[in-house]
Amino acid sequence: MTVAELALEPRTLILEELQRCMDAVAETELLEAQRAILHAPRIFTAGAGRSGLALKMVAMRLMHLGLTVHVAGEVTTPAISAGDLLILASGSGTTSSVVHAAQVAKHAGAKLLVFTTAPESPLGLLADFRIIIPAAAKQEHDGVLSRQYAGALFEQSVLLLADVLFHQMWREHGESAASLWTRHANLE
Repeated sequence: MTVAELALEPRTLILEELQRCMDAVAETELLEAQRAILHAPRIFTAGAGRSGLALKMVAMRLMHLGLTVHVAGEVTTPAISAGDLLILASGSGTTSSVVHAAQVAKHAGAKLLVFTTAPESPLGLLADFRIIIPAAAKQEHDGVLSRQYAGALFEQSVLLLADVLFHQMWREHGESAASLWTRHANLE
């Protein structure tokens, strides 16, 4: 690592890595993901750790659009069934709880939208729709794909790419921000 790279301010480092990563995601993958989300009668999200937290934020935004969304593992989440969409995130594509959720959903006839760095992983191979994020997985510590800790770039990218999808769907739907706000939680 050069002295210049060591001196790079963390804000600049993170923004530059995010820009590179976002620019490398295939537009066709985003369009397919958008169609899958809009055509699903119900949407579920599942992930572990920070990826799971990012997907909870995604679920909230999709709910703001008026879509029926559930977060796997919550006590009020119903059974997934044929035609539903399960959105999953795992950088490695091998997180056991996430792969298991994918297998259960597939067995029920649901479709899978997967955010991953590893298209040939068990999770990537189960996917009906994939968004491949060229970021380091949490166990990649060589600094080649990201100089951030663990899977930070992947987790950040999941949230930002989902916000890109949300913004596009919101713009196309034509509802005002005030209209979306009426769906926001009022029991906070």
